Amino acid sequence: MRSRVAWLLAGAGIAVALFARFRRRPPVSSAPEPVAPPEPEPDTDPRAGELRRRIAESREVVDEREDFEEAETPVDQADPDARRQDVHVRGRAALERMRGEPDS
Repeated sequence: MRSRVAWLLAGAGIAVALFARFRRRPPVSSAPEPVAPPEPEPDTDPRAGELRRRIAESREVVDEREDFEEAETPVDQADPDARRQDVHVRGRAALERMRGEPDS
């Protein structure tokens, strides 16, 4: 008896799932075709000038950054030991100036 009830419940569940699935799908023939929004004419959009100005400014910033990065030492040419030594020398010189001792 239990197996018959289980089969009936499973069948009812499958039927409900299939009904819900086919009911949610809209018919293919009645679906409206997507309509693309009309593109504004280039000269009539008041935001176009502002956008062009902002793009030109961002290009200038990129050029400035590239110039700045060209002046930096590349990672493969950097010498951390020399940098460390230079920092220590400058630190000792600053300490001597603060203490009032003459430079050697």
